[in-house]
Amino acid sequence: MTIPLSILDLAPISAGSDAATALRNTVDLAQHADRWGFKRYWVAEHHFVAVASSSPAVLVGQIAAATQRIRVGTAAVQLGHTTAVAVVESFGSLAAFHPDRIDLGVGRSGQKRAEAVKEAPHKPSTPREWHEIDGVVIPAPFDIAALMRDPRLQSRMAVLQQPHAVAPDFADQVDDILAMIADRYDVGTAVPGAGAALTPWVFGSSKGQSARVAAARGLPFVASYHITPATALEAIEVYRNGFTPSAQLPEPYVVVSADVVVADDSATARHLASSYGQWVYSIRAGGGAVPYPDPDESAPLTAEQLEVVRDRTATQFVGDPDEVAHRLEALQRVSGADELVITSVTHRHQDRLRSHELIAERWGLPARTDL
Repeated sequence: MTIPLSILDLAPISAGSDAATALRNTVDLAQHADRWGFKRYWVAEHHFVAVASSSPAVLVGQIAAATQRIRVGTAAVQLGHTTAVAVVESFGSLAAFHPDRIDLGVGRSGQKRAEAVKEAPHKPSTPREWHEIDGVVIPAPFDIAALMRDPRLQSRMAVLQQPHAVAPDFADQVDDILAMIADRYDVGTAVPGAGAALTPWVFGSSKGQSARVAAARGLPFVASYHITPATALEAIEVYRNGFTPSAQLPEPYVVVSADVVVADDSATARHLASSYGQWVYSIRAGGGAVPYPDPDESAPLTAEQLEVVRDRTATQFVGDPDEVAHRLEALQRVSGADELVITSVTHRHQDRLRSHELIAERWGLPARTDL
């Protein structure tokens, strides 16, 4: 039986467009996804870059109101930039409006970046060879510590918190969220939120704290292969090996992400994806993601620039429906994923719609004609 397929969206802003258009496009794609049979529609949280998903809870509410069946959630709320009570109350509100349709995804991106800044001048990179497992590319890790040394990024991180504020430990925040939802938080009852049908989904990209927290608390885990393909499988192994059954889950549940561009033929798909490297490079060069480049107008990257983004371009799944489906099936086999979530960015909204429609048909998703 084919495993479920879901969508992770960034509400990307294309070159020549704007945030309002990107948000309308996100809602439009979600409505189509609802009809095409995708299981979930998750939105990311990003700041100071050319994507419009900076306020995921607000966007989740708009998407849930505009759709009927599909589950809607975050991928993920960055706990390093907020508080546990703010998360529980906002998602408790969403769950009250849209019962049994809201997914609460949490991650430690803000905390992880802060740690990387401290370690950056001292932590040496560890060389690792590229390899493949059953056709799935496992590249060498990208040196994120070097990126964290960029003062522009450090300045952006600083304004995402109140002056001198220090985020609690990620595990403590997750424990607080679980306690508030269960209405056993010693400070008081979080309203709304207490008693809500919410299960935190923990997002992680390495064998670090996120995987261990999800395992120890018996929560579902999302491994970000599309962001950190070098370490996603290690994170899954740590999660499964340490999993403790809970009231939320009797056994591990793993979702794996993949970056996907599908078109009617391979040549078209490769052209649509040809500006992806420029977009990733804009992030890794420290300036933050630029508006998504038009492949018809983008200059090729230099050899030096290509090397900076090679781990991401080599692990993007690009092609016709059969090609992409075969690679997704390989990723599922290698990872043992219970569900896959795809993220897809193209310059034109219509191409992004077509990409998702084609893979939904090829994957055999249960389309709904009554929505």
